[in-house]
Amino acid sequence: MFNSPQDRYRELMRVAQQWRQLKLLKWNGFGYERRRPTSGELALFCPACPQPSINSPLPSDRSADDPSWLYARSLVMDGNFKAEHLHPTHLEDEVWLTDGQCFMVSKDQYKAHLAVANDVVQPSECNNHRAVNQANASQHKLEATGIGGCACARHGCFVPHSIVDFQKGEWQMNMDYALCHALSHHTDGLSQAFTFYDVNCQYNKHFQHRVSESLYLSLPSGMEIIPGIGLWHDRRRNHGDVVGASEYHISCCERDVDPPSARVSDYQMNDSNFMKMIRGFLCRKYKEAIKGITESASAFDKLNDTTDPIMVAKWEEQDRYAHSCRVADPSAMDVFEVQLKRAPTRKQQELALLSSRVGRLGGNLQRGAATWIASGITIEEVQIALTMDIRKLGRHPTETQTLDICRRRTKLQSRIDEFTIVAAIHLGEGFDVDDDIRDLHLDFIDDDSEGNGIDGSDTESDPEADGRQLRDSFYPEKIVIPLPSNIGVARCGELGVEHLIGQEIALQEGQANDALQAIRMHLADKAVLFHTAVCPAKSQAKSTRAWTQVHSVKQVIRLNTMIYMKCRAQLGNLEAHGLLNKYLRMEKSHLKTTAAMADPNARVSSDWMNEFYRVHWLRTKALRDRWVEELILVEHEMGWTLEFFLFKASMWLTRLTSNSEALPEGHKCYAIRQAHMYQELAKHAQAGFIKTNPTFRPIS
Repeated sequence: MFNSPQDRYRELMRVAQQWRQLKLLKWNGFGYERRRPTSGELALFCPACPQPSINSPLPSDRSADDPSWLYARSLVMDGNFKAEHLHPTHLEDEVWLTDGQCFMVSKDQYKAHLAVANDVVQPSECNNHRAVNQANASQHKLEATGIGGCACARHGCFVPHSIVDFQKGEWQMNMDYALCHALSHHTDGLSQAFTFYDVNCQYNKHFQHRVSESLYLSLPSGMEIIPGIGLWHDRRRNHGDVVGASEYHISCCERDVDPPSARVSDYQMNDSNFMKMIRGFLCRKYKEAIKGITESASAFDKLNDTTDPIMVAKWEEQDRYAHSCRVADPSAMDVFEVQLKRAPTRKQQELALLSSRVGRLGGNLQRGAATWIASGITIEEVQIALTMDIRKLGRHPTETQTLDICRRRTKLQSRIDEFTIVAAIHLGEGFDVDDDIRDLHLDFIDDDSEGNGIDGSDTESDPEADGRQLRDSFYPEKIVIPLPSNIGVARCGELGVEHLIGQEIALQEGQANDALQAIRMHLADKAVLFHTAVCPAKSQAKSTRAWTQVHSVKQVIRLNTMIYMKCRAQLGNLEAHGLLNKYLRMEKSHLKTTAAMADPNARVSSDWMNEFYRVHWLRTKALRDRWVEELILVEHEMGWTLEFFLFKASMWLTRLTSNSEALPEGHKCYAIRQAHMYQELAKHAQAGFIKTNPTFRPIS
């Protein structure tokens, strides 16, 4: 009688887990000594990061000429909320084979830290970022709502024993534990650490205090932590922001829903680190650095050689002061921003209206009216941009261009529909969407008086030809939305919504200020392009690239000019005649880049132009300095990588002789094979480095 095979899946999985555990022990040489692995000893780390006594010299052996930032640990922190983890069905049956020995932290000590740590739920001060909001989430069905941890910011290698579970979201007490352990991994002899975190402006406020109050947290003695932010942040967001961050974010591996998946994460992160170790990343970084130095130095030299030496000396002093004080006083970095006082922006006007008594009178009818009007002004901006893009297509657009326009029209129509529905709330029951309101009219102004660029032709067609190849059943860019400025002052009086007129006037004024500021900055940018790119161009290729840049800036100027003219027309509809005397009609002559503007040494009365040149000079110099530092760092990372491989090879050879007991032949052969593998990695890396950088000094 035939017997069906027995189900041995559980036994197979158990053996697979034990096999992976034995492989980890074997790879890290624990078959040669009688002791258990300590925290993180079964994990690989980055070969290119400085690790004193492993791949980089101790402080006493370093050159006095080396900059302080060269020997610093750079860490990026982040979390992954897709890595959810259910509660184990039978907790008493769980056996942890690699508890804290790889990347995940030791569970018992971590739980002890969480039990005594106090974490205050903080409102987001940083773009309402998801990591802060997620910190307030708690899912009781899950043992872990995600995982978070640290990786080296330059190469993306996970730091051993620095990955933690989240219980209620990305709380500070979770990331504190991860960061403290990451800063303690092979950092003896390092005095600086750069930490990059997308909510650093909030996280670092009380970090040192939280560490000092905890029994389970500690930092290396003498370690200076310099917090940084992601590039999408505004430096002025908060005084916790110091330096720009590398845009690398941790891509934590997704975890399964069964309890043993912590081991799976350890294996996947270990494999990720190994794959980064054997790729030619540094060679690519070196080539990028060489190219960056060449381009940035050329741009800076062109700007610097034509600037008044007295002004240069003053700007150099500002640059030195900002860099010397930026850690203690982040506001010193404001020197890299335009310092001229700006007129109120639209967002500032909206905030003032929402905060004022005007925005709160009248119950539900007026609540949120400023935001509703602001959304309408944004819709009109989108209509202007879409209309301009359709004009540029001409009479014979391609299918791809036609499809893109149709999609944008559909999206715009949805926004208009939402706006119109809410309009009934703010305009009252007497308002009818079919009310007779004035037609949409846009005055186009083209700055084509100079620099027609590549071929000197204007590719735009007349307004009547904007849709001959884009025949659709609707034209949302031509729809006039029911703003007070569009329905008229008289009709607003009939509807009893005169209070909306003042709010729209304030918002339109802010929008006009925004448009003028954008025009001003891009005119200055255009002047710099003429001065540094167009005029010095000695070849057709360079001239073509320069004029392409100029044309791109001109398009932005045209868009903002159209927006300004629309704002001015709406102010006229609202009978704000006093403001019309302040915001004059825009003429084509106002958009010209004069020779005086293009010369930073000319004695012009335009303070904003001089300020722009100052900021442009400082930023161009900072970019050049950044590439110089990048090249220095990459060259040292090449040497550290070779030293790391040779250190690993010597460790395996040492295991042959350090054991007092006679080793089996298998142990000897495996140690020799591992040593040979790391020696071959060193040879391969050295050959690649010399090929990329012929001046690279080989390590004997």
